[in-house]
Amino acid sequence: MTSLQQAQPTQFSRILAIGAERGELVVTNDDIAGPIDSSDEWIRQRTGIVTRRRAGADKDMLDLAEAASNRALAAASLTGADIDAIILSTITHMHMTPSAAAILAERIGATPAAAYDVSAACAGYAYGIGQADALVRAGLARHVLVIGAEKLSEIIDPTDRSISFLLGDGAGAAIVGPSDTPGIGPTVWGSDGSKATAIRQTHSWTELREDPSLGWPTLRQDGQTVFKWASFQMAPIAEKAMAEAGVTAQDIQVFIPHQANMRIIDQMKKQLGLPDTVVIARDIAETGNTSAASIPLAAERLLSEGQANSGDLALQIGFGAGLVYAAQVVVLP
Repeated sequence: MTSLQQAQPTQFSRILAIGAERGELVVTNDDIAGPIDSSDEWIRQRTGIVTRRRAGADKDMLDLAEAASNRALAAASLTGADIDAIILSTITHMHMTPSAAAILAERIGATPAAAYDVSAACAGYAYGIGQADALVRAGLARHVLVIGAEKLSEIIDPTDRSISFLLGDGAGAAIVGPSDTPGIGPTVWGSDGSKATAIRQTHSWTELREDPSLGWPTLRQDGQTVFKWASFQMAPIAEKAMAEAGVTAQDIQVFIPHQANMRIIDQMKKQLGLPDTVVIARDIAETGNTSAASIPLAAERLLSEGQANSGDLALQIGFGAGLVYAAQVVVLP
């Protein structure tokens, strides 16, 4: 009888490099306050956002993803041909099929890498890191490219006061590969579909087909529901991720939560009891909420500006529409 062979596992994985691309347009609070009958002061107090970055009409989500991916490849001294799998998290790919990841693979010279999209909204990047870690350690891939990319300006209603004024465009990419030492802790993830309407699309594409007068679907959220859920129910998830990684809050050097709202970030820091020495990502102030792209964009900013360093122990957590969440402790590249 022929003996079946299986992939040979690798003991450890880590993030080798991160790349980023933000929308080129700087949109201030004053630029968007009129249609929502608001003000710069109100937006800053409620969200911590001063500006958000958005892409022009000549760029789509895939363009942003491609730029971020190429920067990550360059930082890792790799080429597309070195990538064995691509995981692209987005909710703004405007085609049901083919996947954005497959198109991206061709653009960066990674064909025939395995390629698939993930729809996990603001938790999507952390979902991707968890899957990439598993693929590398299982021996199914040596290098995995994980991207969170969004052009959220495509799905906003300028008059909506619930979420649209928060949103920006951008992409962050990370390359996960083998390591001699542990670089990615266990991923703690999950969902609560009972609250699926807390962040939602106004209507379905089927409904639009049946009634074109409905107009282009856009995003909405129940702000108080999301704020309470993220501020108080996500801290235990982050604590579990630290416990499973064998570290405590005192070991964490950098905290990179999804950039949803500055008040949520502050509340989570308090709930987790992180020491005052912890560097906290606050990219939302200048970039806005970029959903799946927010964690890698925030990480790249901290590293490029010297606020965080290669080798730092970082706690990252994504949470959003679904409601879905994922957290892990990682060593920064």
